[in-house]
Amino acid sequence: MSTLKRYRSRSQNFVVAVQFNLDIPEFTYNKWGAEQRCKRGDWLVDNDGDVYSVDREVFARTYRLRSPGVYVKSSRVWGEVAGQDGSIATKEGRSHYEKGDYLVYNNEDRSDGYAMSASKFASLYELDE
Repeated sequence: MSTLKRYRSRSQNFVVAVQFNLDIPEFTYNKWGAEQRCKRGDWLVDNDGDVYSVDREVFARTYRLRSPGVYVKSSRVWGEVAGQDGSIATKEGRSHYEKGDYLVYNNEDRSDGYAMSASKFASLYELDE
């Protein structure tokens, strides 16, 4: 792995999100090469056409309301380039990644992580100097 660095969300980025508060059991879906789980209270997020769920506690801690239904990532993240193919456990399931993708963490201790392509990472985040 490369050195962990701190990043902030680019100011123009936002997501459209709704909280999953229907009275039905959790559901599963396939994304990032593995089965993901969405439970009552989690958020369904549309990030420029990339749709996925985010754990309710993580969403509350890392996003802020911009306008009705529109949110911005407000917390800093830590990221590093993956040195080899692999997978990472997330709160929703597992995400598979390839060498050169980014491993992104909501916490500096490398907890609450996820993976994304280098191009997606570059479009969403900038170095926090």
